[in-house]
Amino acid sequence: MKKSTQRKIWAWSMRLGNRCGCHQREDRSFKIGEFQFPICSRCTGILLGQIISVIFIFVKVNIPIYLDFIFLGIMFLDWYVQFKQIKESTNFRRLITGTLAGIAQINILYQIIIYIIKLF
Repeated sequence: MKKSTQRKIWAWSMRLGNRCGCHQREDRSFKIGEFQFPICSRCTGILLGQIISVIFIFVKVNIPIYLDFIFLGIMFLDWYVQFKQIKESTNFRRLITGTLAGIAQINILYQIIIYIIKLF
């Protein structure tokens, strides 16, 4: 693929990542070659976790709701420790905590939908 085509695809994906609400900080994003990911490492993890959670739903892997809140708490704790400048998070840690949070988000949403469906 030509460099100009690669740059067009990268620019388009960066605009899409921005529209999705990611801050896209270069120091908090992965890179492939010279190209920065269009979303930061935490957003990458969240997206990955959401995909994993949908797969879990289809293969009938049940995650207890309390575990979802623990997963969300782990991501919040990672963010909070960094926000208070106690310890800087790493991109790998952001990816892992984001993945856990993404799994939790979809599972909680799924549980809410199932609960509403059972009401009717």
